[in-house]
Amino acid sequence: MLTVRDLLRIKGADVWSVTPSTNLLDMLRMLGEKDVGALVVMEDEKLVGIISERDFARLIGKSGCVPLNGQVEMIMTREVFHVDPSQTIEQVMQLMSAKHIRHLPVIEDGKLAGLISIGDVVKAIISDQQSLIRNLEDYIEGSGYVR
Repeated sequence: MLTVRDLLRIKGADVWSVTPSTNLLDMLRMLGEKDVGALVVMEDEKLVGIISERDFARLIGKSGCVPLNGQVEMIMTREVFHVDPSQTIEQVMQLMSAKHIRHLPVIEDGKLAGLISIGDVVKAIISDQQSLIRNLEDYIEGSGYVR
């Protein structure tokens, strides 16, 4: 069974962050430059929030205009759910589904160890299932092992 730790080994543990005082335009630029859908919000090496493309889109939908010189803290999510590296991918999928969230910070020993997305989780599940299918096919066909 795949764990969050396994997933981070595959995808890498790079995490991009902003501060609460980062302006929204700079935040959008970073999302584009890093080709990610969310950034963690850090203050003094402490996770204080998360901000995503969806948060920005909702701001536009709600207000009709966006002050691009506004700060991240205006729209960041402050109640951040997170996972531990030992949790299974299935547990992560359940949390993401139940809470309707697409990005989860990974916290290990009180420190940020990574960030995983729903896309990362789905890719890992598909890859794991494809591997299981190949192994079952090899077993059924009697191939893939030395006689």
